[in-house]
Amino acid sequence: MRLDADRKRHDNRGRTASGRTGDRFGWRERVLAGCGIALGFVLLGMSATPSQALTDEELLDLLQRRAFNYFWNEANPSNGLVKDRSTTGSPASIAATGFGLSTICIGIDHGWISRSDGADRVLTTLETFWNGPQGPDANGMIGYKGLFYHFLDMTTARRTWDCELSTIDTALLFAGVLDAKQYFDTNDPVEQDIRALADSLYYRADWEFVRNGTSGIRMGWKPDTGFSSFGLWRGYNEAMILYILALGSPTFPVPEVTWDYWTSGYQWATQYGQTYVIFPPLFGHQYSHCWI
Repeated sequence: MRLDADRKRHDNRGRTASGRTGDRFGWRERVLAGCGIALGFVLLGMSATPSQALTDEELLDLLQRRAFNYFWNEANPSNGLVKDRSTTGSPASIAATGFGLSTICIGIDHGWISRSDGADRVLTTLETFWNGPQGPDANGMIGYKGLFYHFLDMTTARRTWDCELSTIDTALLFAGVLDAKQYFDTNDPVEQDIRALADSLYYRADWEFVRNGTSGIRMGWKPDTGFSSFGLWRGYNEAMILYILALGSPTFPVPEVTWDYWTSGYQWATQYGQTYVIFPPLFGHQYSHCWI
């Protein structure tokens, strides 16, 4: 799958010196804005008083920088995992780690970190997921069938919280992995390793396993109960990225009928003369469209 390879900063088509497109809300801005909206009021800390009103540009820059700071500072630099939340003892979220990989690319473009520091962190992260043990056992594993558990211990990078093997969170992780692959495109040995590991991780994921003989894709799997407690992703929601990655897999692609199954659950409504798909939660739109 190609995640907009032509958007990279070095391409420079229609970009300003800051790496933005002519549209202030370009793809990198959307990634951080999508993350930042969820974190914004906490991270922003309501720091601007009425007498210190920020311009739109200043507010966007501040929101992006503080969102970036979360994903950079709340990660374990020894394995690249990003906390699910900033509280003490929080496990890592593989979805947050995927977003973190994209924010590293953004941070480099903005000059917040060096390219070499960003590349080193990305490679460390990918090595953690590639080298972590995979298997059907309930303990001591990072994942199974090339997919990964929703929550991992921040230190050991092993399953925690009795969590599920999560299809959507694996997809969000892979979106960041493939984004980093497109971004780090030089002949530097570290960047070459990033690209090789990104492909290896994506190619290893067995999407047919989580289809489980159905027309769709299961939400999760557990070592002790299998798929029994998990339904199928259907109808417009954040799983768009999941279905696209599974359909585009060069090794374990799911059939086209899975996309038909997902879209068959769309709920439509007409208001104020416009017909649209109903899905009120904002994150359901943001998550996939940070990348596609």
